[in-house]
Amino acid sequence: MHLMRLGGTGEEKPVVRADDGTLYDISGLTGDIDGAFLAGDGIARVSDAVAAGSLPVVDDPADGTGLRVGSPVVLPTKVVCIGLNYREHAAESGAPIPAEPVVFMKAPDCVVGPYDEVLIPRKSTKTDWEVELAVVIGKTARYLDSPDEALDHVAGYTISNDVSEREFQLERPGGQWDKGKSCETFNPLGPWLLPASEVASPQELGLRLWVNNELKQDSSTKDMIFTVAGIVHFLSQVMVLRPGDVINTGTPQGVALGQPEPKPYLRAGDVVELEIEGLGRQRQTLGQA
Repeated sequence: MHLMRLGGTGEEKPVVRADDGTLYDISGLTGDIDGAFLAGDGIARVSDAVAAGSLPVVDDPADGTGLRVGSPVVLPTKVVCIGLNYREHAAESGAPIPAEPVVFMKAPDCVVGPYDEVLIPRKSTKTDWEVELAVVIGKTARYLDSPDEALDHVAGYTISNDVSEREFQLERPGGQWDKGKSCETFNPLGPWLLPASEVASPQELGLRLWVNNELKQDSSTKDMIFTVAGIVHFLSQVMVLRPGDVINTGTPQGVALGQPEPKPYLRAGDVVELEIEGLGRQRQTLGQA
């Protein structure tokens, strides 16, 4: 089943799409898909309600012809990101393989829906794309003993576009990646949250991204340097991961930064499409802030 949020910005309502494609309203079970819902065994309660046939049907098809599709989780407390986590991406960036995860943060309020417009920041010349597997935490993770415990703390998975401004990120004084990562609209998320129980292995998912119909990224989570379990375990040693938190687990090769000059950074009017196996597809048109 697919957990989704439909409606205008700030007015999204929680729904579930069953395996047969039917959309059901779950607002009778929860006010939103948030940390409290995930921590309170909400996914299992929705599954039981779908099986029991006790949920009202939503008529909107959520295919772009009806209600807007929002981020599948409400504004997270934090968005934690892992950099240089694919071997081929590290190679194209000219960077050594990290000895431990490279960690940075994105401002939570840059999270938007999977089909929302992405705004190129003012004075930007190097806005880039990054398809990523996003992990949504379902149970507090604090000082986990080993990676073997980690996946039990994951509620589900979704798609993230970790939009980045490379000049802001890498060329400004101060050495802070966050400068190029937290501009408004810089984290499209969705279209749905797939429960972790429905993902056989997060390390066997194909992921792809196109710009103006040209395939730019085509890889698999098999190329990750640090696995999802390893990332969750590592992060639990340096911060508390709470239900509803989002982890962007890194991008594969094929970003604009790694391509020959002149690098094909995004411009207003460009269209970015991205997908991950089993997690759906996103599409954004670039605008100007």
